[in-house]
Amino acid sequence: MHGKPIIAIPVGDPAGIGPEISLKAARDPDVRAIARPILVGDPGVIERHADACGLPADFLILDRLNGADWPEKSLPLLAVRSNELADFPFGSASAASGRLSLAAARAAIRAALDRQVHAVVAAPQNQTSIALAGIEFDGYPSYVARETGLAPHDVYLMLCFEDAKIVHCTLHVSVAQAIALITRERVGHVIRVTDRTLRRLGVDNPKICVSGLNPHAGEGGLFGCEEIEIIAPAIEAAAAAGIAVSGPFGADTMFHKRDVDAFIVMLHDQGHITAKLLARRATAGLAIGSPILFSSVAHGSGHDLVGKGVADPTAMIQAIARLARSADGGGHGV
Repeated sequence: MHGKPIIAIPVGDPAGIGPEISLKAARDPDVRAIARPILVGDPGVIERHADACGLPADFLILDRLNGADWPEKSLPLLAVRSNELADFPFGSASAASGRLSLAAARAAIRAALDRQVHAVVAAPQNQTSIALAGIEFDGYPSYVARETGLAPHDVYLMLCFEDAKIVHCTLHVSVAQAIALITRERVGHVIRVTDRTLRRLGVDNPKICVSGLNPHAGEGGLFGCEEIEIIAPAIEAAAAAGIAVSGPFGADTMFHKRDVDAFIVMLHDQGHITAKLLARRATAGLAIGSPILFSSVAHGSGHDLVGKGVADPTAMIQAIARLARSADGGGHGV
């Protein structure tokens, strides 16, 4: 691969806004200036969305990559076909939609592992459709982990918006399960992965803040001892290894700190509530710790907006730009 980085865009839930925002992002002039986007999905599904939304549908359909090249001005589409979705209703959940959406994501991940593309930026899935298909799925980070041969909890979610980055030590598990997952080893691992990711994203000397688990970061043991026994020792070990990391801080006040390159939180809601209050439609998720560069938008599949041509591609455009800047041509992950 050479020239501008190639970014694969699996179009997500066929019945949602994923195909629309994928088309809009792939044709955005700012995206085209820094990357070579390639859509991944069923041609008939994407054409139907293009027609409904008044978008051009002049794709260059490819059945395989294998080093294929294409004219600079064309929009290639790696075909992942389904014979189940000839006339599906927009805005509906179905097993067929769940199967196709993950088939497209899998094809894009395979292309990244094979170094046919530099990175993947995925449109939103629909959890109900995937559940109807009987497929194990609790979010993109664990899915990327499984598809790249890692343990499900060893790929972490970094929420990105503007200059802010929030990393989650645990994600889509119950609070009880999350507490059991929070060990010195895991907290140390997420700190190291975050530091490595920030450097890959162009931050020379990353500064990281880590939250506590309990209210007020345990208040010196009054509200829990996980900070004293688990989180603080992991932070101290990482700092001794040369990482600029500090904490643990109360998750309710930590985000006021300035000159911080990333915040690490222990639980899903500690990070997601902050991100969705501050950037409701412009948040993207970066799966960090895997062998590939993989990002996804952090909003839903928008069944109430599908087919109207009004879906906002901002989060996807920003995610593509972020990975295009960090791609080094080798396809290695963060």
